[in-house]
Amino acid sequence: MTMIDCETETPNEFPQKLRVRSHTFRADVDAATGGRDEAPDPHDYFDASLAACKALTATWYAKKNGIPLERVESHIERDASEERKGRYVLRVRLGFHGPALTDEQKARLYDVVARCPVHKLMTATDVVIETAPL
Repeated sequence: MTMIDCETETPNEFPQKLRVRSHTFRADVDAATGGRDEAPDPHDYFDASLAACKALTATWYAKKNGIPLERVESHIERDASEERKGRYVLRVRLGFHGPALTDEQKARLYDVVARCPVHKLMTATDVVIETAPL
């Protein structure tokens, strides 16, 4: 089981320090929300996890199947204008780069990344969140 720890950096301020295994990173909110925008906010991390998962899935699949993929670009555009109505739209654009990549290999990569673990988690999994005192 993976543990993620998060704690306030400075009393009465928004910035948080997060730890995952040996990695430390930060979160904040934008100035309009009252923060200092010194780090990504939780929505940014949510969206970034999809971008990273698609890129890592393509890289893993290419290595496993001998596809000459050298580099992946993934871009996420968020439309959260209807989030409170239950609609959160993430538009994903991907680029697969390698001088020897064929159109067929690119098509296989697009198919695989459409089923990456975070994509499935966000769209097809019943996520249960249990909140309790520490």
